[in-house]
Amino acid sequence: MFDGPNYPKPLSESLFQSWLEDGRSSKIGYHFLLIVWNVYDEKYDPVYVEERAAIADYELYPNAKGSEALIAVYDLYSESRVGV
Repeated sequence: MFDGPNYPKPLSESLFQSWLEDGRSSKIGYHFLLIVWNVYDEKYDPVYVEERAAIADYELYPNAKGSEALIAVYDLYSESRVGV
């Protein structure tokens, strides 16, 4: 996933699937998986949120100015990509 010049580096499909499973199995009741690029560690991190409004706390890659940049958002249950 995320192969190409518009992304910092590829993400393995198996890691992505494990993040979806982790989010669905949480007792907190998350609805969304945010794929966030950690600028300092140069790796993707999963961020789980309950409400769509929490997505606005992240700036989109490549225009983010902080240490984290939002790459993509997925609905945990339909596994579809959510437009931001």
